[in-house]
Amino acid sequence: MLLEVLIFSFFAGITVFIGGLSSAYFEEHLHNKILKEKIIHFLVAFGTGIMLAAVSFVLIPKGMHNVSLFTSVFVFLLGAITFYYLDAFIEKNSAKIPQVLAMLLDFIPESIALGALFVYDHKVGILLALFIALQNLPESFNSYLELRKSKISKKKSLVILFALSFIGVIFSSLGYMFLDDKIEITSCLMLFASGGILYLIFQDIAPSLRLKSSRYIAIGVNLGFIIGMMGEALL
Repeated sequence: MLLEVLIFSFFAGITVFIGGLSSAYFEEHLHNKILKEKIIHFLVAFGTGIMLAAVSFVLIPKGMHNVSLFTSVFVFLLGAITFYYLDAFIEKNSAKIPQVLAMLLDFIPESIALGALFVYDHKVGILLALFIALQNLPESFNSYLELRKSKISKKKSLVILFALSFIGVIFSSLGYMFLDDKIEITSCLMLFASGGILYLIFQDIAPSLRLKSSRYIAIGVNLGFIIGMMGEALL
């Protein structure tokens, strides 16, 4: 089972590097600034839809299944409040790479929950791995561009994203080893991540999606959510 956790967490995490590679190619070969901006916004919108699907189909329903309503609400709000203060800290102290740090904020608790979930519900674990993988692609795509804007070289930016790809493997393994008999803690992690993800979506991501004369970009959210619907139906 541990080998399976490692494989799926690697699959979920390596998309961080793949997104960075795609962004590097995009940066080098696409020089139309207007088109480039529209593509970036659409990809971020698509990733947002997937994040909403992960919250709606996996994190909240599975998290609430094993804890009381009071605990669910409390932990969910705790996640939102924690991310609120972390977001403020990032904005104040690391203004140059907020997207990279925001990606880590939801990636880590999701990865811990992923490792623990494989013990309780194999199919849900696979579904969460799929959501994390798809979610990481547009986030890392944008993170690479952010690193480059911060005057970090192409090679160093890709090395950073490659290293971050393995965070999921590390934290999923910890979740599997230490939370295999603690379903309540796993449930709370999922609810905590849900509160934080929704905060990030409506505080940082959604406001940045609006682009003049490009209403179609919002459709990207719907398309991302549809991917989640299909994954839920198939698994």
